[in-house]
Formats: sequence, structure tokens, C-alpha cells
Amino acid sequence: MKRLHISPEEKAHLEMLHAQKENGKERDRIKAILLRSEGWTVPMISQALRLHQSTIIRHLDEYRGGKFKLASGGSESHLNEEVTAELIQHLEANTYHHVHEIIQYVQATFGIEYTVPGMNKWLHRNKFSYKKPKGHPHKADVQLQQEFIEEYRRLKEQVSQEEPILFIDSVHPTQATKITYGWIRTGQEKQVHTTASRTRVNLIGAIQLGHIAEAISAEYDTINGESIVDFMKQIRNQYGTSKRIHLILDKAGYHRSQLVADKAKEMNLSLHFLPPYSPNLNPIERLWKVMNEKIRNNRFFKSAKDFKDAIREFFSIILPNIGGALDGRINDNFQLLKT
Repeated sequence: MKRLHISPEEKAHLEMLHAQKENGKERDRIKAILLRSEGWTVPMISQALRLHQSTIIRHLDEYRGGKFKLASGGSESHLNEEVTAELIQHLEANTYHHVHEIIQYVQATFGIEYTVPGMNKWLHRNKFSYKKPKGHPHKADVQLQQEFIEEYRRLKEQVSQEEPILFIDSVHPTQATKITYGWIRTGQEKQVHTTASRTRVNLIGAIQLGHIAEAISAEYDTINGESIVDFMKQIRNQYGTSKRIHLILDKAGYHRSQLVADKAKEMNLSLHFLPPYSPNLNPIERLWKVMNEKIRNNRFFKSAKDFKDAIREFFSIILPNIGGALDGRINDNFQLLKT
């Protein structure tokens, strides 16, 4: 079979298609053409791609005869570069739940029709995937967050190793089944029993970075100034009676009450407050996420007792065993929440 001659423009186009295609068979077809144009023989290409020689010859004949087609479904011929850039910008600013909604937008805006498989391929080729967006408070103040980070770094440099820095927060997990993503075999559905029970546990927790396994936690009927004071006593008991302890916490009303301020001074606890709407600056928030992953996600609790026992098991058994492996996940590599 004679050598295949293609122009530099054709070769550049095929190279671009090869980089964009996700289907392995389509990439092999393109490679066969490129390799033949570079002087490779059919047996050499067959051996390199692990394809039968007749398959290689068919790909080459189709290309020579103008019948070489790749599954497009949103190919470059539908949208030019300018329209593609405009659509990408629109999809980055707007989140659609269904592909057909994107198809309707493209039809109404650009007058171009797509099928659902075609639009799916276009989305994947342009680096879009179907996933949940991450929420963050719309009132987050970047400047205040940056100022806190600088103050926190100064605090770390100034305090001695005998003065631990703890992050405190409260959380209120409920017995209601928490359905979330998980790996399920393709083509099958997986059902999880659910309950809408509003039974909840009011938890206060504290962690010292680098010592996650030693996290302190306590349950309360309600979270208020009195429960915060009781929890501070538990912290003081665990860390001894002399060393100064620095507590970083949010500006919830009970944290800023006069009762808490007076008792903190009495127990030699220094309070440092996070800026408003900044859960991203409190690493213990990541611990709550780990707790959900280990004991709550996609798990049904028959009774309030089972639910509460699972919470207690996390802090008494699970966390002490995995805490040492969480330092890379629960740390002070803060990210700013931008409005």
C-alpha cells in the first residue's frame, strides 16, 4: 500500500482531534492515519496499535475516500471558537441541572441544534462534569479573613509550645438519613432506608492541629453560655491547670457572652474570634465532614439510641484510630471565601 500524504494543516487538525477524543477506538483510527503519513508500514502500525492489518487498511481507505468520520456529537463544526468560548463562559456562570436545558439555551441563543448524546460529548470535551457545586456564605469578607490569617500566623509564632491553640465549634447532627454520593454498579439502583426523624445531638468539639486523635467532645441538651463554660472546664482539665490555652471560635452569641468571657479569664483561656461567615477558617468543620463520612452518610438508624451510640463510637473508637492520618486533611492551609 502506497504511503499516505497529508498536508501540514490536515495533520495539525488530526493531532488536535486525537488530543480531544476520549474514545480509545477513535484515537486509534487517528493514530493509524498519522503513523502511515509518517512512513510507518501497515504491519508496523498493526503491531503498535494491536489491531488487525485489515482494520488498519480499512481506516486508511476510508480516509483516502473521504468517508473517514469520527463520532461527533458536538463536533467543532457545530460551534466555532467564538461561540464555544461564549458558551463556556455562560456555563461557568450558570449551573444547569439537565443537559436538555443547555441544548435549549444553545438553540435559542445560537440557533444550533444538539442531541443529548452530542451535548454530553461536547461538555466532556470542554472539561465539564456533573457534580455538586460548593456553597459558601455570600457575606464572606475577604479582607477580614486575610487579617485573621495574618493574626493567626503571628499567634503561632509568638506563643510557646506550652500554650496549645485549639479550634472550637458546635454541631447538631440529626438522625434523619443523610443520602449522599457513593459508588454504585452501573445500571443498578441502590436503595437506602430513610427516616425523617428530627432527633439530634448537640455537640461541642475542640481540636489541636497535629493531635486530631485527641479531640475533645461533649454532648449537651442545648448549646448556650453555660454549656460553653462547662466545655471550657473539660478543656482545662485535659490540658492541666497552669498553661495558657488559646481558643479560636466563631462569633456566636453564646461565645461572646459576658459569662463566657469572665470564666475564660478565670481559667486562663485566651479567646480569639473568627471573622463572620468564615467556616473555611475553622479546621474542625472538616472533622464534622469526616464524622458524616464515617457514620452518617447513606446510613439508616432504627432508633435514637442507635444514632447517638454511633456518634459516641466515632469519638471514642474511630477517631482515635484514624486521627493520625487526618493531619493532611485537617490543617491550617486556609482558603479564602470570595464573594
